[in-house]
Amino acid sequence: MKKEKNFKYIKSEVESVFKSNRKKPYNYKQIASALDITSSEGKNHVIKALKILEKEGYVEEILPGKFLLVSRIEFTTGKLEITQRGTGYVADETDADDILISSDNLNTALNGDIVKVNVFGINKDGKREGEILEILERKRDSYVGTIQLGHNYAWVIPDDKRFRNKIFISGDNLLKSKNGDKVLVKVLDWHDIKQGITGEVIEILGKPGEHNTEMHAIIAEFGFANSFPKDVERDAEKITVKISKNEIKNRKDFRDTLTFTIDPEDAKDFDDAISFKEIEKGVYEIGVHIADVSHYVTSNSKIDNEAYERGTSVYLVDRTIPMLPEKLSNGVCSLRPNEDKLTFSTVFTMNTEGVVLNKWIGKTIINSNRRFTYEEAQERIENKTGDFFEEINILNSIAKILKEKRFKNGAVNFETEEVKFKLDENYKPIGIVKKIRKDAHKLIEEFMLLSNKCVAEYIKTLTDKKNSTKTFVYRVHEPPSEEKLKLFNLFASRFGLSIQTTSQKSISSSFNNLLSEVEGKPEQNIIQSMAVRSMMKAYYSTKKTSHYGLAFDYYTHFTSPIRRYPDLMAHRLLYAYLNNEKSADAVAYEEKCKHSSQMEIQAAEAERASIRYKQVEYIKDFIGNTFKGIISGVTEWGIYVEITEYKCEGMIRLTSLTDDFYDYDEINQWVIGRKTRKVYQLGDVVEVVVAQADLQKRQIDLNIASVITSRKPTPRKEKPNNKLRKKRRR
Repeated sequence: MKKEKNFKYIKSEVESVFKSNRKKPYNYKQIASALDITSSEGKNHVIKALKILEKEGYVEEILPGKFLLVSRIEFTTGKLEITQRGTGYVADETDADDILISSDNLNTALNGDIVKVNVFGINKDGKREGEILEILERKRDSYVGTIQLGHNYAWVIPDDKRFRNKIFISGDNLLKSKNGDKVLVKVLDWHDIKQGITGEVIEILGKPGEHNTEMHAIIAEFGFANSFPKDVERDAEKITVKISKNEIKNRKDFRDTLTFTIDPEDAKDFDDAISFKEIEKGVYEIGVHIADVSHYVTSNSKIDNEAYERGTSVYLVDRTIPMLPEKLSNGVCSLRPNEDKLTFSTVFTMNTEGVVLNKWIGKTIINSNRRFTYEEAQERIENKTGDFFEEINILNSIAKILKEKRFKNGAVNFETEEVKFKLDENYKPIGIVKKIRKDAHKLIEEFMLLSNKCVAEYIKTLTDKKNSTKTFVYRVHEPPSEEKLKLFNLFASRFGLSIQTTSQKSISSSFNNLLSEVEGKPEQNIIQSMAVRSMMKAYYSTKKTSHYGLAFDYYTHFTSPIRRYPDLMAHRLLYAYLNNEKSADAVAYEEKCKHSSQMEIQAAEAERASIRYKQVEYIKDFIGNTFKGIISGVTEWGIYVEITEYKCEGMIRLTSLTDDFYDYDEINQWVIGRKTRKVYQLGDVVEVVVAQADLQKRQIDLNIASVITSRKPTPRKEKPNNKLRKKRRR
């Protein structure tokens, strides 16, 4: 021992040795060696410390001279994420750093499960390690996979490679599936993963590689159903489209007011319409009319329960999986032209400066005069001709003023580039084009935002008998964290860009300036994507906080009850409070909000999976071709490159880089050659060759051809926060 240490210090150090590996027993020699203690006095201090710690119940002598930590066991619970490599991370409920779970310590837990963890030590990298003791909540109990038939039994190999074993299916649970079919399997019994899991086939999806099979697989993979239960369909068919005179009498009648819808060309469910009437020169009555779904779908009915479970409609590349049966979504509730329709409305008296002079909220009846597509409305804006062009142009002018006000108040302009596919008659992609948002899209968006904000502000004015705000469903978006902004600035600095973080307003304005600066440049999409990732995710809650991205103090979702369950909840609560009913149960509604937020995430993941599948299918025809791309991510196993022309991402495996052995530098987010010191980093512009396109894995493999633009590496010493690495793992 270089310097003699006192007993009190050594006792503390002995405790730290046991904490570093809670599962390992130690004798005094091992502890002395770990602490670099060589003197007889120091070793005697270790022996004395062990005896005292045993008396205190901190350690137990399990064998002569061997001690094991038995107290201070650290338990926590959290959500498990498993990487493609099979390593798990549990996000600690206490908001501490993630806990690393090796594949041997996962128990039977799978990606997304809520688990109980024993944190038993800290590894050489300073990360907490643990083992999963109990699965508290399974994210799901059914999985998509390919079946391999044996003699009166079968194995299903799950598509999700994070599911680390086959599922055994007995002969009476095969559901007439054939060898090689893609199927949906429900797990019947969770054994140890190594010993096997048993399940039953509950749906045959079809042959792998076929379009419908893969789309059905994506729907099932993310927990949605292809069809509605028969009893739900029966109840929907019983709903009458006839509107009684008494119902009309109890509503404000807008049937004689000019009203129209503006939607995508292929839309079938029209859940919002706008009415327009000039009151006097420069002053207008503008109504935002939303399908009154709550009139037809009563709380706790079979239709309502099914809608709650789904949480949202799902939009894949070739189809919509609706939240409500077609009779409602495309028929009874859809605001089709020249039909009387029941609506729930926010009506504004506004001037040409976009100032709201008066507003009203209530139940209405409308009859839409015209169904516009976005393209038709845009023609009237650009050419100043066509039916209702004057009204549409006045609305567009007011919408632009509303948008300008939002940005002055600190709203963030996150318009990420999106792609859509041209599909042939067999749904094979024959082209990828960028979606373009024009004034017609933004016109509708601004009035929907105004309506949602109006409803949330009205609820805030209401109080119950205890003088507390009435329970409601809010759309919450919190400000970005300092750590996330720091990481984004690090990334942006690779392109000579940065954002100001001195105040929330400076953050939003500099974000907008930065995004405007990269418009039309090769790095536009990756910068926009990273900017979005630096923001917090919006969610539903009864606990009202502001919406950072929109710069609204109060905000809800009210304008899409055909396709979003939270909007349906908002309609019910709003109507109850307009009729002076008591506040709803906050605990019950908070649980519904959490479920709705989770289903929204799953729907977005399903949509991305369908886009990813079609991108891989499209790129499959270009194997061997060279494309320009930009490095969008770096991991210990590969470099991700976004092909600029098609906005799709592939991976260069580090093992394919044959000119050197490359190491992953997590701190600097680059890989570096051991001999050449060549660096591949985020933002580098490269040329890549398409090596392989795997439809089953939805994965594109690339090879490097050349580096076109590489910025000078700027080393960074500070280690990124452990929690922020999760985004890159996904």
